[in-house]
Amino acid sequence: MVTMDARAISATVDVGAGMREILDRQRAAFLAEGPPPVAVRRDRIDRLSALVLDNAGAIVDAVAADFGTRPRTATLFTEILGMISVIEHTRSHVRQWMRTTPLLRAARLVGFRAEVEPTPLGVVGIIGPWNFPVNLVVLPATAAFAAGNRVMIKMSEITAHTAELMASLASRYFDDTELAVVTGGVDVGAAFASLPFDHLFFTGSPEVGARVAQAAAANLVPVTLELGGKNPVVVSRDADLTRSATRIAQGRMINGGQVCVCPDYVLVTEERQDEFVGIVRATWRTMFPTIVTNDDYCSSVNRANFERVVGLIEDARAAGATVESVAPPGESLPDPVSRKIAPTIVRDVDDAMRIANEEIFGPVLVVRPYRTLREAIARINDRPAPLVAYWFGPDNDEFREFVRSTRSGGVARNDFAAQMIPSAAPFGGVGRSGMGAYHGKAGFDAFSHYRSVVGTDLPFTITGRAAPPFTAPIKATTALGLRMAHRRTRRRLRRSRRRPPSATE
Repeated sequence: MVTMDARAISATVDVGAGMREILDRQRAAFLAEGPPPVAVRRDRIDRLSALVLDNAGAIVDAVAADFGTRPRTATLFTEILGMISVIEHTRSHVRQWMRTTPLLRAARLVGFRAEVEPTPLGVVGIIGPWNFPVNLVVLPATAAFAAGNRVMIKMSEITAHTAELMASLASRYFDDTELAVVTGGVDVGAAFASLPFDHLFFTGSPEVGARVAQAAAANLVPVTLELGGKNPVVVSRDADLTRSATRIAQGRMINGGQVCVCPDYVLVTEERQDEFVGIVRATWRTMFPTIVTNDDYCSSVNRANFERVVGLIEDARAAGATVESVAPPGESLPDPVSRKIAPTIVRDVDDAMRIANEEIFGPVLVVRPYRTLREAIARINDRPAPLVAYWFGPDNDEFREFVRSTRSGGVARNDFAAQMIPSAAPFGGVGRSGMGAYHGKAGFDAFSHYRSVVGTDLPFTITGRAAPPFTAPIKATTALGLRMAHRRTRRRLRRSRRRPPSATE
């Protein structure tokens, strides 16, 4: 046992040393080159796009090998086509985002110049997840390249075929001082998170995200955490119930429910709950006349995740929940061989059940009743902030109250993942669902440092007045400035107290 421990420690050290060597080469190249011009940034983005598009067929095959069953069209849409608009938006705006912003323009006339320039951080580390193993490393890498950085990627060990493919492709399209892809297990991931990057980007679960942030903190590395959560759906009294239930049922089944923005639990008014469930059931039966041999039905990615989701269902059943498996007639599901779980509706859930507290990440939809909007909002706010909060219904006063009174990474109305449709829209969580954002300019900003550059040719010092000795004129002007600032603040407070509070206060 002692010998095995020593070997494990030695292997971890060797892995860490190898990755540190790549990091050091990337940093040296970055410092030698300096902030790259727009042409270089766009070239790197183009080569990254080409890596994916040239090898789309191989990527589809690798992802299918990792999942067991994953629809080819779904992979093409979610892993490749779905990110092209964000990449193109980023590429087309790089020059604009790189511009220096001048401050105090008028002061230039007297010899005082101030500006803010976005500068690259250096080397960015990206740790990818298994549910969308290509998309969710390529998009942050695109943003990092746009900001002028070098990139190291740690692929998920759960999707090992895809990881090995991406590592082999990276060396064909990039020098490893620009982009390097690392593969390996948990030990490699831990060593990767402990490297002294200039920024670390992680997509995955809140539990692992906390450990990644802790490892990064040892080197004071700033982190962006794209995590998950229990995404709520409120179906309003004014919603078109057929359209709402159909879209929610479809959204829950994308990638077999293994999506961080999937609807997790639905709040429906008491009087419409049975009708809602009936439409969801009918939608799933139409979508999946067969499941076990259906190539359009996505498997759980591995045995551990299959058993975890089945465990959530069985725990709820044992605790008194009403569980309905929408399995085709004659099919025995869940099936441990294909790792497929039938679409499942769970009702009569209480807050003590695991399924009420853990992200499901599978083809299961929890449906709970509510009586008033205030009650629905309170139930959402009793839990950590989700990655997305869904509303089905019109854009009316109730919807605006829902937006104003809840906290989430984003809000989507009347469609799955609608908050991700605009290429310029920031994507990220808040609280337990994440830290920081990317997509569009938010990604450029995440991987940039906005540096103030200020210089003066004035014949006198401005800030030097803070140095002793303090003459009588300096003391007098300091006291006058303080009194003026104080009076101004007090006047504002008196005015604000005289007027009635606004709707937003």
